[in-house]
Amino acid sequence: MGLITRRGFVAGTAGALGGLIAADGAFASNRDETPQKPVRAAATETRPEFRGVWLASVANRDWPSKPGLTAAAQRAGLLAHLDKAAERRLNAVLLQVRPTADALWPSPYEPWSQWLTGEQGEDPGWDPLGTAVAEAHRRGLELHAWFNPYRIANHTDPTRLVASHPARVHPDWVVPYGGSLCYNPGLPEVRRFVQDAMLDAVLRYDLDGVHWDDYFYPYPVAGQSFDDDEAYARYGSDFADRDAWRRDNIDLLVRETAARIKAHKPQVRFGISPFGVWRNAASDERGSATSAGAQSYDDLYADTRRWVREGWLDYICPQLYWNIGLPAADYAVLVEWWDEVVRGTGVDLYIGEALYKAGDPAQPAAWQDPAELSRHLTLAQRYASVRGHCFFAAKEVTADRIGAMARVVADHYPVRGR
Repeated sequence: MGLITRRGFVAGTAGALGGLIAADGAFASNRDETPQKPVRAAATETRPEFRGVWLASVANRDWPSKPGLTAAAQRAGLLAHLDKAAERRLNAVLLQVRPTADALWPSPYEPWSQWLTGEQGEDPGWDPLGTAVAEAHRRGLELHAWFNPYRIANHTDPTRLVASHPARVHPDWVVPYGGSLCYNPGLPEVRRFVQDAMLDAVLRYDLDGVHWDDYFYPYPVAGQSFDDDEAYARYGSDFADRDAWRRDNIDLLVRETAARIKAHKPQVRFGISPFGVWRNAASDERGSATSAGAQSYDDLYADTRRWVREGWLDYICPQLYWNIGLPAADYAVLVEWWDEVVRGTGVDLYIGEALYKAGDPAQPAAWQDPAELSRHLTLAQRYASVRGHCFFAAKEVTADRIGAMARVVADHYPVRGR
């Protein structure tokens, strides 16, 4: 997808909603009720270098290897990924547990994920998230639960969702766009619901982190518009334009989620891995010296720079999935830009690394060199704000097509990073 992103596509609610909404009533829907800035977990100076890997479940990208495996086979596959992470001297696994408005744990809000059994809503016979937390900790690994707030499905047919799915119970929450179904971020009731659905896992499990990736408003599709006219007419009158209103919707989601996590479990870290370019300098003098085809601020309505500067996050992990020297989006330029953004905020900076590109014949020549990724880590050592790296993704950590991961381990991870 060029300069866009590496993650292509990749139950009754009323009773369950009551508990968490009552506990956090201050975050109901009033835009004037601004939560206090959350207290971040553990000082940066005391934390070890972050050595993470994304473990994607959507479309069975990494795990489970295919839908419909037995519970024992699913469990064995999960443990194999955890073992490989430990073997590679990593210290954190970011497991995708809510890939498409579903769940890899027994959620009272949303159905079991189709990526487990092949049938949405079908109980797989075990608790993947609970097992992942316990087994990761047994291996000295952090477990960060990775959620996608607004993505519902990689198709536009609501009847393919289980009948009790919240998107079918509340069809007015749903916007079809670009061949997918999305929740409408402009509706306060949607914002409350997705927070409650995610916080259920925070309350149930001994998580080390809550993690989101780059999907907020969907990536633009030529010739299509995201139909939020009615929500904008109802809620957007106080804003200069629709773009400002959309950005505020996402700001509210980030700020409120951060505050709610800290209110319940202040030790749980909240991090986001956004698209690597906030804005090009041609769009904003504060932006990076890049000419990327997408900008998170303008295209996803994700003001990632503000989230850092306001201190709403514990860490940010921009997806810098480009090689050193790429004219449109130079890895070296972007590491320096993000270092400046993070400096002095207390927010940790981790760099998202495109391990999946190493050895891919469709990628530029730089990615055919097993040393390219190792050079990334060497370059990042110049910047004090960079506290670690995260690799996309688990399948490549295992396969290591041209030995790029082995080179990183040999050059940079000589001892266990925890």
